[in-house]
Amino acid sequence: MTPARRADSVVRPQPPVLAVLPSGRRVPISTVGTTPAGLLAVPEDIDVAGWWRGGSRLGDPFGSILVAAHVDSRTQGLGPFAELLSVEPGTRVRVESDRLRQTFEVESRRLVPQGTLVDDSWIFDASGDLRLTLVTCAPPYDSARGGYQNLAVVTALPLGPPETP
Repeated sequence: MTPARRADSVVRPQPPVLAVLPSGRRVPISTVGTTPAGLLAVPEDIDVAGWWRGGSRLGDPFGSILVAAHVDSRTQGLGPFAELLSVEPGTRVRVESDRLRQTFEVESRRLVPQGTLVDDSWIFDASGDLRLTLVTCAPPYDSARGGYQNLAVVTALPLGPPETP
C-alpha cells in the first residue's frame, strides 16, 4: 500500500507576478485580457509586463504562459523586454507567482509579422507542452504602417517543476 499524498504537496497553479530576465532585471507582471479588437491589452508602463489570463499559469502542467510587454515608448524610453530582441537559446528566465517560482531555458527567438495570430496559435495556446512565451514588438519600425512590423516571440521550456521559495 502506498502512502496517501498530502494535500499541501499538490501544486495549485497561480498567475505569474514577476519575471527575472536573463540580465537579472526584475519585471513585475500584471494580469491582462484582450481589447475589443482582440489584441492583448499590454500594460502602458514599459516596466510592467502583462500575463494573458486566458493562458496557462505557473504550476499548470501544459500550455503557454504568455507574458508580453512593450519594447519601448516615445515618452518612457527603452523597456526591459528590449533584451528579448537579442536573447540567445540556452539563457534562463525565472517566473514567480505569490507562492511558486520556476526557471525556464530559452529554446528559440522568432520574428512573427504583426497582425492576426490565427496562424500562430502556438504563441497563446493553452494546450501542448508547458512553455513560457515572452512577446514584445520588433523592428522594423514604420510609422506610416502603424509602428513596429514584427513581434519578437521567445519560447522557453521549464528546467524542472515549479518550486516554493
